Amino acid sequence: MPEVVALVDYGAGNLHSVHNALKAVGAEVSVTADPNVVRAADRIVLPGVGSFKACAKGLKSIPGMVEAMTERVEMGGAPFLGICVGMQLLATRGLEHGTTRGLGWIPGEVKRIEPHDRSIKVPHMGWNDVAMLPHMRSHEVIEEGEAYFLHSYHFVADDPYHIAALTDHGEGLVAAVSRGNMIGVQFHPEKSQAYGLATLARFLEWKP
Repeated sequence: MPEVVALVDYGAGNLHSVHNALKAVGAEVSVTADPNVVRAADRIVLPGVGSFKACAKGLKSIPGMVEAMTERVEMGGAPFLGICVGMQLLATRGLEHGTTRGLGWIPGEVKRIEPHDRSIKVPHMGWNDVAMLPHMRSHEVIEEGEAYFLHSYHFVADDPYHIAALTDHGEGLVAAVSRGNMIGVQFHPEKSQAYGLATLARFLEWKP
């Protein structure tokens, strides 16, 4: 029986394109806003487009969803992938439109990109390198390459060991985070063509 990937539907905006990308690499996908489906899933993907505050509010507005995700991922060890704001929600808090609590699974905060060089534009938009950190070069899901980014806020991890990859936009910005059975990517694999599809395919095979 094939594994089921729960793609959490909380009004995050990029659900359809992520669904299509997962299907393209052979995933059995259940698009769901049902906490019980999440509890039973083999893998969980949390997409996200928009502000940290709005996405956190949308996720928390589904009764029992955060609890189900915590039970299945933090306690049950199911492989988890957060995409864009779905990755940012792993942080302790976000500082967009005030301070909003995140899931707190990877300690840190999400802050606005403020380049020292005023010629660097925000948002960070377009194709850019994904460069692995030395301690993560053998990561089973994230690999070096080029991916598509679109964001104005970035993840600042409390523990550098949780940073899997960086990208350069006037300074080093977090491109991916990882802790145990959790991965978050700031880039959009569903928009990153061959590199993005390969990332999703490796996630489906990942045995943390």
